[in-house]
Amino acid sequence: MSDASNEHRRPHPQPMAAPYLEFDIARELEQLQREPGWQSGQNAKTLVKYDGLRVVLLALQARSRIPEHRTEGQISIQAITGHIRIHAQGRSFELRSGGLLALDRGLSHDVEAIEESALLLTLAWPREQERSVP
Repeated sequence: MSDASNEHRRPHPQPMAAPYLEFDIARELEQLQREPGWQSGQNAKTLVKYDGLRVVLLALQARSRIPEHRTEGQISIQAITGHIRIHAQGRSFELRSGGLLALDRGLSHDVEAIEESALLLTLAWPREQERSVP
C-alpha cells in the first residue's frame, strides 16, 4: 500500500484479534463516513484480523467501483445497506441489504455500488502451515 493511503489510516484503539470481538456496525459505518477517506468515494476498516480470517467493513458512495481483483482466500460479501453489483465468472450478482455472496479462492471479481452502500467482506484462507503443504 502506498504512503499516500497510509496517511489517512486510523489507529486501531481496540484489538483486531482477541478471544472475542464485538462491534456496533452502524456506529462503525458512521465513523467511516466522517473520515477524510470517504471523500474519495469509499472507505474501509478492518474489524477482525486473525491468522486465517479477516472481516472488513466497507462504505461505498453511489457509482464508486472496486476494480477487478482476486484473493488468495475464499470470501463472502454481505450487503449491509444499499445496493451493490458484483461481476464474477461471467455473471452479475445483485446484492441489496441483507444479501450475501460467497466466492471461492482465486476468482476474479469487481464491485460496483449502484447506490450508497455498506458491506462486510469476510476473507478466509488456510493457516500458513496448511498453505505450504502440497
